[in-house]
Amino acid sequence: MFQQSFPELSASDAFMHQAIWAPKPVGVQPWYAHRDGCVLRDGEIRHYGWEIIADEPRRVYVSSRDWGLSWKKVVVFNDDELGAMVQSPYSGDFLTICNITKQALALPSLHAAGKQGPALIRSAQGPGGCEKSVEFLDFPDFRFFRQPQPLQHRQRWLCVGATTGKDGAQWATALLSDDDGKTWRRRIIEPNVSCDKLIYPDRGLRWNNYCCEPTVVELSDGALLMAVRTSFNCHYLYRSSDGGDSWTGPEPMPHFHATNTMPTFLRLHDGRILFFWNNTQALPKDDPDTMPELNDGERRGRWETVFTNRDAIHAAISDDDGKSWRGFRELYLNSVRNQVDFRSLGNDALHEHDKSVHQSQALELPNGKVLIALGQNPAARRLLLFDPGWLYETERREDFRHGLGDLSTHLYVKSLTGNSRGWAGHCAWNRCPGATLAREPDNPTGIREVLHIARIHDERLYSDRQGVVWNFPAARQGQLSIEIYIAGAGCSVTLSDCWFNPCDPYAAELSPFSCAVDAALIGAKVWKTLQLSWDLDTRNVTLSCDDKIILNASIAKPPQFGLSYLHLQTLATSHEPQGCFIKSLHKV
Repeated sequence: MFQQSFPELSASDAFMHQAIWAPKPVGVQPWYAHRDGCVLRDGEIRHYGWEIIADEPRRVYVSSRDWGLSWKKVVVFNDDELGAMVQSPYSGDFLTICNITKQALALPSLHAAGKQGPALIRSAQGPGGCEKSVEFLDFPDFRFFRQPQPLQHRQRWLCVGATTGKDGAQWATALLSDDDGKTWRRRIIEPNVSCDKLIYPDRGLRWNNYCCEPTVVELSDGALLMAVRTSFNCHYLYRSSDGGDSWTGPEPMPHFHATNTMPTFLRLHDGRILFFWNNTQALPKDDPDTMPELNDGERRGRWETVFTNRDAIHAAISDDDGKSWRGFRELYLNSVRNQVDFRSLGNDALHEHDKSVHQSQALELPNGKVLIALGQNPAARRLLLFDPGWLYETERREDFRHGLGDLSTHLYVKSLTGNSRGWAGHCAWNRCPGATLAREPDNPTGIREVLHIARIHDERLYSDRQGVVWNFPAARQGQLSIEIYIAGAGCSVTLSDCWFNPCDPYAAELSPFSCAVDAALIGAKVWKTLQLSWDLDTRNVTLSCDDKIILNASIAKPPQFGLSYLHLQTLATSHEPQGCFIKSLHKV
């Protein structure tokens, strides 16, 4: 329920706000997402952070007084401004738990006291107030936490994060308070989820994150559901029926693909649950012996060597307390995913160098729209508005008339590999576009461009295997049509329930269905319409060409909530510029 009184919108703003349906970028927050956004009593929305202005680090926030439609940047001159906080439904005070360290740039009066660690800060005035009380918590190893959240079925505060060990192990952790934040007790959640062996098709150990960056949602009966970041191929769940005092689990969420990325729950006022996560698969890790620049920790999986699964963030919605989910749609594709200077773009001495769109914090607005902050580095992070109804759509069409902004096509340039390397990087490779738009092959005088997938030999690339990745609303039964023209070797046509890299050589093998489409199957240098039809209840997939069935196949392990991705990739094994052309994609 809203504790704030949001300002009334003008007729124009109300119309513009209500018209938002699909995700719309509306701003850029000044810090990476997951805990620095908040709402004041009068409905002003703020997201706090830092920027270098006039060669000096300056504390700033962006502010919106029109429900997220527009944002103004404000420089904070009061060093003790409290930043993002949550209003208590019990006392009306604002609370936050923040980690006070010698390295922190804010609240210098607290640093002068010589104390460090997680502290509960309370203010009756709110985020901009100076009057405050501070109580350090007796959990110095509590890290990576979100803002506290008040429960609805009992008078209790819950704050989730991770307890860290000396060896880098992390345990999902809940802090609980039954006296409006005056005292807290800790619940370290076990057993842990540990990834300490090779996972096919990796040839090197992954960064073992154990369990961290948890998110919790309260269900309609008061039970709690916690999703955690892990180093496996999916998120894991823990459950509590007593408000967080005890937990059961872990249990895998196999149809919510993710590796070393942050999940986020949001419960809407009508009881529906939104889940935000990176429904993506990373490229297989290389043998560390082929990368002499790696240090010993990176070779042992102590740190990450490269993130290749952080360019798409997704959303799903549940009407039944998480028993079933719909949507599985790309909320946002990283706008800098094709950049040749990806490692250095937007970097400075103050900000995270990870250009990901993972990490998020979301807020429901009075008219039912949702505002979400996502991402880390300023080159990639965004504030988005969208309507949850968009997740119930069942159809999507793409004819490339508006470019390739809704598809992933990038390839990776051979770059320095490793966790952090000087000015650039943080587990990143530079990029370049792969599949491109080109003139229709059979209409040299026409004005229409179509998608061209080929293989252009380039020694600079980790792989020059071009591909394209396209998301559609998840469906257990559906039909997808592809207008295609085979000029060269053809392409693999793959249906999946998650995003794979365009150049991933294992995408076909690891997906529920894939087949090779070449000239021998459908003919050369003539436009054909392929139809893919599937029914996961019967586990059947058929491939038709111009309404004639040419292939029947069975899906051994159908994904529970449906297929949601088309992955096309060249079949060429070497340099082959002829490739194939795609005129349109249509999922019904």
